Amino acid sequence: MGQGSSKEDTGVSSASESSSKAGGGGGGGGSSRSRLKQRLHRRRHRSRSNSSSHHKCLAAEDFVGIALLTLVRAEMKFKDKWLACLSFGEQTFRTQISDQTDKPVWNSAKKLCLDKNGPRFARISVYETNKMYKNTLIGFCEIDLLEFLTRELESDSSSECETLNLLDPSSPDKVVGEISVSISVEDPIETEKSFARRILSIVDYNEDGHLSLSEFSDLITAFGNQVAANKKEEMFKAADKNGDGVVSMDELADLLAIQQEKEPIINCCPVCGETLEDSDTLNHMIHLTLCFDEGTGKQVMTGGFLTDKQANYGWMFKLSEWAHFSSYDIGLNSGSSSSHILVFDRRTKRLVEELIDGKIVLSMRAIYQSKLGHGLLDTGAKELLQNISEKQGRKMNSLESAKDIPKFVEFFKDQLNLAEMKYPLEHFKTFNQFFVRELKPGARPVACPERDDVAVCGADSRLTAFSSVDDSLRFWIKGRKFSVQGLLGKDICSSAFIEGTLVIFRLAPQDYHRFHSPVSGTVEQFVNIPGCLYTVNPIAVNSKYCNVFTENKRVVSIISTTEFGKVAFVAIGATMVGSITFLKKEGDHVEKGDEFGYFSFGGSTVICVFEKDAIEIDEDLLANSSRSLETLVSVGMKLGVSKKQANIGLPDLHNCVLQD
Repeated sequence: MGQGSSKEDTGVSSASESSSKAGGGGGGGGSSRSRLKQRLHRRRHRSRSNSSSHHKCLAAEDFVGIALLTLVRAEMKFKDKWLACLSFGEQTFRTQISDQTDKPVWNSAKKLCLDKNGPRFARISVYETNKMYKNTLIGFCEIDLLEFLTRELESDSSSECETLNLLDPSSPDKVVGEISVSISVEDPIETEKSFARRILSIVDYNEDGHLSLSEFSDLITAFGNQVAANKKEEMFKAADKNGDGVVSMDELADLLAIQQEKEPIINCCPVCGETLEDSDTLNHMIHLTLCFDEGTGKQVMTGGFLTDKQANYGWMFKLSEWAHFSSYDIGLNSGSSSSHILVFDRRTKRLVEELIDGKIVLSMRAIYQSKLGHGLLDTGAKELLQNISEKQGRKMNSLESAKDIPKFVEFFKDQLNLAEMKYPLEHFKTFNQFFVRELKPGARPVACPERDDVAVCGADSRLTAFSSVDDSLRFWIKGRKFSVQGLLGKDICSSAFIEGTLVIFRLAPQDYHRFHSPVSGTVEQFVNIPGCLYTVNPIAVNSKYCNVFTENKRVVSIISTTEFGKVAFVAIGATMVGSITFLKKEGDHVEKGDEFGYFSFGGSTVICVFEKDAIEIDEDLLANSSRSLETLVSVGMKLGVSKKQANIGLPDLHNCVLQD
């Protein structure tokens, strides 16, 4: 459930000219604006690595500042009340419901930690509040905060507000309204001073902007650090540099920065109670500044949500959360006990919710997460799933099935980009033609195309990656009998594969269903392995009663490469998947990113098995997988680099970590 978030003062005063060094670097000379401009210019050489909240340890050279994003007002082409959700990283916040209709005015602000290696895309979603259970998404926009601020600084613009188009989720080229936003940012020096300003206001009883010895003593006592409390007078003299008998805001900021490095005054956050273990001044200031904003009592946006889907639910859903009928959580460690599947979008570095019908979730749990369901699977349900899938496959190839395309597009409107498709919707005569749709040339650029030692993602999918099969069993796959030998079959499996690296690409129904080669090499062989058609949803994958990957129908291909040795590429069928079609044959050469084949109607999965010590998977993918969190990726995004090439030291890969 959401919690109130707040702020004390949305105004950001300019940094004082000071010779003190900021915790984030950047020096003390020059204006706040020039220091920030230098820092933002460096972002062009960034590396796109793992995302996390403001509690993560930031390198000083990566920090930009604390961004203040204000939703000022909106103009909509509909007549009803509205609310807006702001998603950034793994946090989502929502405004209160506007009292107006066509021109809601919010003036709702939120402070976000902005660093060059963390999240940079903020998504604003506007909802029509006309339902008890779930509000209706009407329009959205995405803001690249780093690009926005860089553009503002390069143009020396000081505009207080910018108007952005709100796009229709089902047709991103259609504008449904406008929203006005204001964005500003504190540089590292101002971050420290902003925190000192908040601290000073707590015990500045006479509100003169300075701390007397007694006020300063109360402040140190409030920090709860006994060692510091015993040195109050000594510290007061050290802070009072001009000897006027009081400590100013600038003097307090200097003291906090210097003292936290030498002998920390603050050992735990007074707001959330988190222990501040390391001596990283910058991280302490970020954490404390944001926490003090949360705890001032003047609610501006409601926080505590993981996704905008969760934030926009009405009171009936909140009641179901309270009654434990529904819940939101990250990871699926215990057999998909969560009611909602959350994945981490690698491009925007934020959590998104996978759309799936609630009735389907309940039925899958009944089948795959219970002894009764397991008993049904053993007494004929496997054959039933096969028959249903074959029947559905025939139906989706009929001309009559074309009428289902608009309903499918509407249901997944927020997760389908029709502008990427090679052909318009009216081109498709059957649902399956639409399902195996092609994309426009260039829609999925390939990372580092000139380097065969860099492997790429083979499908638009939810990815989990593990350095070893043992890791996959610990964090993700809960089946009692899963093994690489069972996956690949005895004829193909080798000892190198058994101890190798495992990458799982899970395709949901709304995904682009053509898969591509993750590496460059020669196709040695294809092996068809008959089997069942269990669903590949995490609910089944995490079941202890069946082994989806080793029992399902699948086709195993072996690609022989120079950089990675042999790579096993396994296309796995699933419930409602009519067929698996490969576009290459034995003996063909494939370049990484080449189209390799496609799945007909239904969700499905591709698994790549690399030989032991053949590939170094990207750190962000491994970190998410260790949390049982899938990463939403696109074809061509960087997957990892050959270990033998990594060990001899190759040029920097920052420019081909991801493609947008």
